[in-house]
Amino acid sequence: MNMTRKRQSLPLLILVALLCWNQTAEATRLKELATVKGVRDNQLVGYGLVVGLDGTGDGNKSPFTTQALVNMLDNMGVHVNPEALKVKNVAGVLVTAKLPPFIKIGQKIDINLSSLGDASSLAGGTLIVTPIKGLDGKIYAMAQGPLSIGGLEVQGAGASSQQNHVTAARIPDGAIVEREVPFSLLTKEELSIHLNNPDFTTMSRVVEAVDLMLGGSYAKAKDSATVAITVPPRFSGNQVALLAALEKLEITPDNLARIIIDERTGTVVMGADVTISQVAVAHGNLSIQVSPGPGQPPSLETNRNITARDRENQLVQLDSGITLGEVVRALNSVGVTTRDLIAIFQSMKASGAIKADLQII
Repeated sequence: MNMTRKRQSLPLLILVALLCWNQTAEATRLKELATVKGVRDNQLVGYGLVVGLDGTGDGNKSPFTTQALVNMLDNMGVHVNPEALKVKNVAGVLVTAKLPPFIKIGQKIDINLSSLGDASSLAGGTLIVTPIKGLDGKIYAMAQGPLSIGGLEVQGAGASSQQNHVTAARIPDGAIVEREVPFSLLTKEELSIHLNNPDFTTMSRVVEAVDLMLGGSYAKAKDSATVAITVPPRFSGNQVALLAALEKLEITPDNLARIIIDERTGTVVMGADVTISQVAVAHGNLSIQVSPGPGQPPSLETNRNITARDRENQLVQLDSGITLGEVVRALNSVGVTTRDLIAIFQSMKASGAIKADLQII
């Protein structure tokens, strides 16, 4: 493999790395960093029948579809013999939805449908009225309507073409809410806020910002993820206004130095705080050396030199303030492949040279 082709093997990796290691932490609204306890979606699920298909429905190998169709017809006063019932324009589907917090009776939500049997396509179908339930077994919404596939299937003489999945569908505003999830903020004398990424330093900054805004010691951190906020007297009965004010607080999160490696795609993403210690690596015909800078003791973690050399004896040297991002630049300049780079990172982490959490996905 020539040098040009080698360098072309890392475009995405290098682009992502360059975007990441030069970034500094910026203040972010608390709204993006945390959620309020009790304010959450609820999952709904149900079984339904899609009718009106053009011969692409379930066959005789899906007895649950036939049974459901017989039961539906019986409820309508139409009695049929299940043994004689053979239809190909009906399909059994699993109906799923999310019930948002504070949604009221009569409002509509989107639903998703997935084929359960051997239907080849749900295109052109209509979902007949279907109850969808919560995990407590109670009905929270009723779903019905024509399906939106988003896929395409074309068949011709001896050939066929398909784009996306035609056995999954969606109905925007396809269900009407029939039951609410009881939850009220007005009776809360204390509100709990959970960080999406638990961190003690970030939590300390949240407590400090909340107390500064409210003008007193109202926030108390329970752990690295949860802060309990006592409702001040001026916000009593107006907890919504309190939460609206809290959401606007700007917090600078403290992130863990982390490297994410996706071996399937050859993507490496790294944070700004990733640094390396003194190390020497030999990988095939490639040699890497990170050493203290001039006049610096070996134990110092800054002001370092890095040398990378490949089989063609190309040499790249960087001075002062070496980070893992600069290691990537040096290795890319001598044409290191993505797979080699990932192997080098793993070895450096195992030796303790990389001061970061290494995750492989």
